[in-house]
Formats: sequence, structure tokens, C-alpha cells
Amino acid sequence: MSLDALRSALPDYAKDLKLNLGSVIGNSDLPAQQLWGAVLATAIASRSPIVLRELEPEAKENLSPEAYTAAKAAAAVMAMNNVFYRTRHLLSDQEYGTLRAGLRMNVIGNPGVDKVDFELWSFAVSAINGCGMCLDSHEQVLRKAGVEREVVQEAFKIAAVIQAVATTLDAEATLSE
Repeated sequence: MSLDALRSALPDYAKDLKLNLGSVIGNSDLPAQQLWGAVLATAIASRSPIVLRELEPEAKENLSPEAYTAAKAAAAVMAMNNVFYRTRHLLSDQEYGTLRAGLRMNVIGNPGVDKVDFELWSFAVSAINGCGMCLDSHEQVLRKAGVEREVVQEAFKIAAVIQAVATTLDAEATLSE
């Protein structure tokens, strides 16, 4: 399966997802590295074996080896950070915010690709994982780097559509068992 095959696998009731999948990936104005890094990182973050299995080969084909590894690293480090910072933010005891995190996240400082690309992928993963603190932090870094709001929105549109496709296809797979 590929992007087209994923679209074909979606049931008729998810026609909007078919159209959105084609537009946010197939007709994106993002540079290929930003687009496919966001696709790969969000496919990983969606936790859907179906979506990851089908989108990973196309992502790998469109990314340099460094960008491929960095997109996977963004998904990995944000899986940790999103839980940690979301929890810290949700706790009513604000003292947790004053404590040292004590977690390794060196890849954020040296991702092996352009920092803006890595930040965009981290932002997209944070959208799937629902961490407002991380979303704000990465959005601010992107905006300070001169990234337009439309580009930032493209990242969370990709995240939204990938997550919706994952949810739908995984549900259909479970229901057909």
C-alpha cells in the first residue's frame, strides 16, 4: 500500500478523510523534507501499524537518511516529552514546574537536520499527543525562526489527518476480525 492505497482502504463513510489525505500530503506546498518528515513522525505517533507500514516506504524514499532518522527521533523524543510536560502542566501543584526535568533530550539540540524541520516535526507529533505546553514551545521557536503560520498549520493538518486515518483504519481492522 502507499498513499493511494491508504486512501482506497478508507471506508465510504470516511470520504472526507480520503480527500483530506490527498490534499494535505499529495498537494502540500511544504518542501519534500518537511512534508515527509512530518508524515513519518506523525505516522509513528499515531501508533497505527497499518498507517506506519504504508507511509514509511514513501517517506523513506523522499527523505535523506539523516532526515529519515531525525523524523523518527522527533517521534521518539516527543513521545517522552509530551507525556512529561503534559502531566506537569495538568497537575494542580505548580511546584512540579520548578523541578529539574532530568530527562535526556539531546537530539532536540542536535537533530542532524535543519532545526526548523525538526521543530516542525516535533510540533506535529505534539499535536497528536495533545501536549499544549510542547505545542506552544515548538510553535514559538518556529515563529521566531520566521516560519509563517500557514506552514505551522500545515503541520497540524497533517497530524490531524494522519491520526484520523489511523483511528479509522485501525477500527475497521478490529471490527472485521
